[in-house]
Amino acid sequence: MASSFCPKQALSFTNSAHQSRAIPRDIHVRFPASVSSPSSRCGLKLKATTRLKVLATYATKVMDQSSSKASSQAPTVVEVDLGNRSYPIYIGAGLLDQPDLLQRHIHGKRVLVVTNTTVAPLYLDKTISTLTDGNPNVTVESVILPDGEQFKNMETLMKVFDKAIESRLDRRCTFVALGGGVIGDMCGYAAASYLRGVNFIQIPTTVMAQVDSSVGGKTGINHPLGKNMIGAFYQPQCVLIDTDTLNTLPDRELASGLAEVIKYGLIRDAEFFEWQEQNMPLLLARDPTAFTYAIKRSCENKAEVVSQDEKESGVRATLNLGHTFGHAVETGVGYGQWLHGEAVAAGTVMAVDMSRRLGWIDDSLVQRVQKILEQAKLPTSPPEIMTVEMFKSIMAVDKKVADGKLRLILLNGSLGNCVFTGDYDQKALDETLRAFSKS
Repeated sequence: MASSFCPKQALSFTNSAHQSRAIPRDIHVRFPASVSSPSSRCGLKLKATTRLKVLATYATKVMDQSSSKASSQAPTVVEVDLGNRSYPIYIGAGLLDQPDLLQRHIHGKRVLVVTNTTVAPLYLDKTISTLTDGNPNVTVESVILPDGEQFKNMETLMKVFDKAIESRLDRRCTFVALGGGVIGDMCGYAAASYLRGVNFIQIPTTVMAQVDSSVGGKTGINHPLGKNMIGAFYQPQCVLIDTDTLNTLPDRELASGLAEVIKYGLIRDAEFFEWQEQNMPLLLARDPTAFTYAIKRSCENKAEVVSQDEKESGVRATLNLGHTFGHAVETGVGYGQWLHGEAVAAGTVMAVDMSRRLGWIDDSLVQRVQKILEQAKLPTSPPEIMTVEMFKSIMAVDKKVADGKLRLILLNGSLGNCVFTGDYDQKALDETLRAFSKS
């Protein structure tokens, strides 16, 4: 089942990670009858030792009294409940124009903004202004890294440490990640390591980062032999999601992030998946109401899981549906050739196919997954270069391997249910690999 998806063709949309575009604002969004909490849960059972609390409320309107700018809308707030390390996720338009949101999480006088060559020209000056507006005691340094998954490595990470040490930043400093998932992962890992740990803040500017990677404290870098093999769990002080930053995101990056949105519906939130089936055209059209809802619902799902299982000892692993196959694709073709969400989409189809071969789901769910990924303009099979042996050798060093057994996230039962298990018939895995790749 060779893939007809071509990343090189997709790159023709733009050669930058953000670009200006108009967003339609006259489209009506269909919401489910109830959106208060996910309607279904993953089949994996886990005793939560941390009280679960996911808040989706409207915060008090934040206004900078010293600014001449018009007041902005209050953000939606989703709380990640981790006891004394809990933190808010702010979601809304124009949040980079609300200085108090960021400044309340800066505890010292020194800030280092970590960004990349694509995002810096668009949002670095605005971010620095927001950090310092009415706050002359704060000084801000910045380091601009090259853009792309292929630079998520130790050599690039050292540039962050070089800047921090040269600037003589102390333990009260704050690192700010301004960019997509690569920047967030590297900045977070740098913050976890510098002086054995300093504060950091996430300002994600891509769909992928806003709905997934900026939340939950996973940080790290890639190794040539495997993706995200070096890193740490390290939580931010806050996550600030200014949805206006999506205005400059190219179509390919936007679609990549939708793979993670779709994942939440498949593993634990059937009602959200059904909403996506109805509203995918609006998400692709960048309808702001639809996107704000999709980000909020995704963050609620992620926050709830992280609150139960911060360090992925059980239920949090289910958030990796399709990722074991997808990470093998990213590693096999070379980091940056396929975007993370593109690889996850193909990997999700493979995981769903294996679930069907095991008899755990019916054909109708397989078809729904195929359809929604196609609607989202995502690939539904891996690139032709991938062979069965490539998949097996790369997956053998996956982080979810335990005692030599590859554990996978597979769908089981009705929509919204899944399992994280190594107890499956190896024959089903072999058949899936042969169906989607060359021998």
